[in-house]
Amino acid sequence: MTQLHGRPTAAELIAAVAEFLETDVLTATSGAVNFHTRVAANVLRSVERELLDDSPEPQLLGFDDEHSLAAAIRAGELDDRSAEVVVTLRRLVAHRLAVSHPGYDAE
Repeated sequence: MTQLHGRPTAAELIAAVAEFLETDVLTATSGAVNFHTRVAANVLRSVERELLDDSPEPQLLGFDDEHSLAAAIRAGELDDRSAEVVVTLRRLVAHRLAVSHPGYDAE
């Protein structure tokens, strides 16, 4: 990925804020603030992984986007290609989980 503005990159900035929340803020808070800090840090880590993800997007059976693919599935247009649809949907879910919940496929 080309770095438009050099360093620090967006991913590095997000990682720094997440680390600050995970260390300084979490140890200095309790209760609801502590919980919301954990949520915020998890969101930032997810965005960081998404920014760093350079894996190719799964192919969508010739459709331009997931919305179009979903509409075709709902309309029954791909009923004769159900095996391909299942493989495609599994790849889409695996790709999303790799970003949102790394290591999930090993559980």
